[in-house]
Amino acid sequence: MTSPLPDLWIDINVEGGDWTKALPDYRKLTERAIQAAVAVAAVCEDEDESQWEISVLLTDDAQVQTLNRDWRGQDKPTNVLSFGAPPADDLPEGVPMMLGDIAVALETTQRESEEMGKSLADHFSHLMVHGMLHLLGFDHETEAQADEMEPLEIEILSGLNIENPYPDRA
Repeated sequence: MTSPLPDLWIDINVEGGDWTKALPDYRKLTERAIQAAVAVAAVCEDEDESQWEISVLLTDDAQVQTLNRDWRGQDKPTNVLSFGAPPADDLPEGVPMMLGDIAVALETTQRESEEMGKSLADHFSHLMVHGMLHLLGFDHETEAQADEMEPLEIEILSGLNIENPYPDRA
């Protein structure tokens, strides 16, 4: 028996970078990628946790660099950051469980997509999937963790008709 999928509340904030010009369909791509990740990787064991909220921050390298420095001790921009929310007990009925935040830097994402010869939309979708998997508890700090997380990314992206971002993995 498969578990039901949670209702997703996705709050998207654009605070830096010209996301509207660079990726006019960012909202649709965000929602599609997050929903695909949840459909493949999420386990909703408790009916009381059947509503999830995710906050997405689309911004620029400067703001992501600040977040990366302040929260991870790495004073440099990166493509995507995920921050899981602490578990909340006894939420009132109808209030979604906050899973956490995903932040994406426009300039780094654009540069990487150009360097890899991928469309910005595909690379952005990959980063959304990657960030969502982090919020669902997956990581890639160790080889064993990467062996679990990366095949999930490949599977999810394949369902979105996006090429395997890890060419060394089958």
